[in-house]
Amino acid sequence: MRYISTRGEAPALGFEDVLLTGLATDGGLYVPESLPHFSLEEIRSWRGLSYSELAFKVMHPFVDDAVPADDFRKMLDETYAVFAHKAVAPLVQLDTNEWVMELFRGPTLAFKDFALQLLGRLLDYVLEKRKQHVVIMGATSGDTGSAAIEGCRRCEHVDIFILHPHQRVSEVQRRQMTTVQGDNIHNIAVRGNFDDCQRMVKESFGNQSFLGGKTQLAAVNSINWARIMAQIVYYFHASLALGGPDRSMAFSVPTGNFGDIFAGYLAKKMGLPISQLVIATNRNDILHRFMSGNKYEQHQLEHTLSPSMDIMVSSNFERLLFDLHGRDGLAVKTLLENAAKGPVSIEDYRWKHARKLFDSDAVDDKTTCDTIREIYEQNEYLLDPHTAIGVRAARRCRRDHAVPMITLGTAHPAKFPDAVAESGLSVKPPLPAHMADLFEREERYTVLDNNIAGVQEFIAKHWKNA
Repeated sequence: MRYISTRGEAPALGFEDVLLTGLATDGGLYVPESLPHFSLEEIRSWRGLSYSELAFKVMHPFVDDAVPADDFRKMLDETYAVFAHKAVAPLVQLDTNEWVMELFRGPTLAFKDFALQLLGRLLDYVLEKRKQHVVIMGATSGDTGSAAIEGCRRCEHVDIFILHPHQRVSEVQRRQMTTVQGDNIHNIAVRGNFDDCQRMVKESFGNQSFLGGKTQLAAVNSINWARIMAQIVYYFHASLALGGPDRSMAFSVPTGNFGDIFAGYLAKKMGLPISQLVIATNRNDILHRFMSGNKYEQHQLEHTLSPSMDIMVSSNFERLLFDLHGRDGLAVKTLLENAAKGPVSIEDYRWKHARKLFDSDAVDDKTTCDTIREIYEQNEYLLDPHTAIGVRAARRCRRDHAVPMITLGTAHPAKFPDAVAESGLSVKPPLPAHMADLFEREERYTVLDNNIAGVQEFIAKHWKNA
């Protein structure tokens, strides 16, 4: 399996190098040169497999010979053994043919544990083999940071620096990052928004001279292909649980950076019958505006009750644009350069092709709270604000009620008590037992100005062998 850049100018790489590289040297994102394709008969034969066994079937073609089959199986078993539910990603029914897939049963209570628990193990395996040390630099709008730290904190060959927007993540999200102790863990609160943090990460990957040639950066953000790869699995898992592949499925995905829903798009291309993917966004609705009106235009970023989706530059959207443009890297590069200057559109036939699979909706804070309250009153089931947006978008955009609609439950409601309170409910979602003392733990983080030079100087001074 070889991987190519969405901008067409970087060399093709194998899985190990893609795992460690993150962003391509031409500024693009890596995608597989070709996708594995599974027949309906093969997918049908996976019924009854455990989650880790299914994950092996779906992911091993991407890893290929970089990790021997037995080692990869062991890695997957260890990854999903730490989840708090035997099913790993259980399905909860809300209404007739309407479901939530709970992706928050991992250690940090968010869907990102699925990928980042695995990514930490993959990194340690490859770095040990290479006798190499790397610096992880990542940006988070809330959940990626804690999942990355939890996944990588035991890695012997990694220093991890996570940037989050100062005072723009929930208190639970912040404490999940800043209370993890370890000499290799560094939290940076940037006086800015998530897009500022993400821009610093991208620019740092493009020019790593601040590290003095002594080490290299590795990515944990959803630009890292290994994260997308791991997220493909739960689309197969949900489908098989509800009668697939003999019936098609629809999915609604709360999304900001487009990685989780892009994984669903890939699942369809790999042979899983999916009839609809709903892009569910909050007021930061650049993806909805593009999908509904073929206009890609950045607006001012707004702070909402669903902070993990407070993103205006959706990195992984580039991967879809690459496919929509016939894998023409130069066309993608030109389009994104123009998008940095002002609004852009794509050819009408390309946009209409995307609309065959994708629908979208934008949900404001009031409607988010209304949805949390309504679902609780109907089912005594508590949604976090991101999942509530997914449920509302699913109901507004649903094409066919005979097709099961599955909303991805991306986070535990205990991470967002303010949103639950604002919905008018008196119930307070408790933290799980392993996090019950979270508010008593000591925090460690550094607040820095929204200045890339200062952030890079901090990293250069504080990684292990600096």
